[in-house]
Amino acid sequence: MTLREKYFGDRLFASTVLKVAVPLVITQLITTFVNMLDNIMVGQTGTLAMSGVSVANQLITIFNLALFGSVSGASIFGAQFYGSKDQKGVRDCLRFKLILETILAIAAIIIFLCFGRQLVALFMNPGTNTVLQIQQTSYYALTYIRIMCFGFLPFALSNCFSSSFREAGETKIPMIASVSAVAVNFIGNWLLIFGSLGFPKLGTAGAAIATVLSRAVELSILFIAAKRNALSYPFFAGIFHAFHIPKDLCLNIIRKGTPLTSNEILWSVGLAAIAQCYSTRGIDAIAAYNISNTIENLFFVFNIAMGDTISILVGQKLGAGETEEAVDTDRKLITWTLMISLGLGMILALTAPLFPLLYNTEESIRRTAASLLRICGLCMWISSLYNASYFTMRCGGKTVLTFLFDSVGTICVSFPIAFILAHFTHLSLVWMFLIVHLVDLYKVILGLYLIHKRIWVNHLV
Repeated sequence: MTLREKYFGDRLFASTVLKVAVPLVITQLITTFVNMLDNIMVGQTGTLAMSGVSVANQLITIFNLALFGSVSGASIFGAQFYGSKDQKGVRDCLRFKLILETILAIAAIIIFLCFGRQLVALFMNPGTNTVLQIQQTSYYALTYIRIMCFGFLPFALSNCFSSSFREAGETKIPMIASVSAVAVNFIGNWLLIFGSLGFPKLGTAGAAIATVLSRAVELSILFIAAKRNALSYPFFAGIFHAFHIPKDLCLNIIRKGTPLTSNEILWSVGLAAIAQCYSTRGIDAIAAYNISNTIENLFFVFNIAMGDTISILVGQKLGAGETEEAVDTDRKLITWTLMISLGLGMILALTAPLFPLLYNTEESIRRTAASLLRICGLCMWISSLYNASYFTMRCGGKTVLTFLFDSVGTICVSFPIAFILAHFTHLSLVWMFLIVHLVDLYKVILGLYLIHKRIWVNHLV
């Protein structure tokens, strides 16, 4: 076997990866583009509105990642059940996800409606901004959050159906649903943010309404597709009939899934806390960070899609008991991830000054955002490698390890460093941002070491 075949694979392997990964990339791009549309189009109405939506999205991201983590435990089993051709097992995993996601959506709605004002206030800094600026930014954030609550349940249920499709290797249907959602969101934004074609000019409220409508459309498409494709994917048949989940499976999913759910919640809380540290540099810093974060997410979807590809292809190999093939597949996919991230990171670093021009904001904010984007581009390979390590350990059921590896590191290492830099130094946002990104190098070293030790190679079903 040549080095090229060992680390990149042959044409058949490339074809298999592209068949799974390309629709995932498109789906992730579309999903990220929904948030990007809100940011860019709201950004045309002013800096304070854009900062308000940024604060709202920092908080909503916690909910989104909690949903992602909560389905991950069941998805580990779902992918392995599908690999072992156990359709009932996949169906039971989907039922588990539907129940859990519904509970989380209702809990999030209650939290945001009851405590939204207090949560938004955490990002407001009276020392660097006027009372009027804080009041206006808080108003935009709260308006956006309260309307977005109507889309939490449809988004949660969509997450269940799309993840089950992906576990079976079907990535085109979720892609179609996402493309349709972004089309609805774009049209809704144009009509409702700016008041086009006689519609009311609603600003941030219009962006939220358009997103909620897009979530409803996405769920409708996925549900209809599940009903129509019950022959091809039998686990969708009778999903609501005799709604029963074996006790042993529930306990196994909870045991493996709880660390993942906790991980995503704590990791997103850690990211929000780090963003709060950045906000100590003022509302302009929030605006610059919002721009860079939005664009970085658009580029990073390629690495997220590769992580999902690892979950699907490696998970199915493990489920079929093909452990050596799983190790070989994982090694090649990590190499692909590294190469993709290096190329995209360089493109982002070189084109960084162009993206802030999309926003109607001050030139100083654009310059700061461009500097942050350069850092994102040059450090993209770091985040992509530890992301690939995370998905590798996850698909082998090492969920406690991923919890310690990911969120505990963010809460106990990255956040304290950001807090010290924010409150005990006078470093600018750019220097704070660079240091926090470079800290993640230890995750790359640790992650690759654990993969090399093969502690993740486990047959769960």
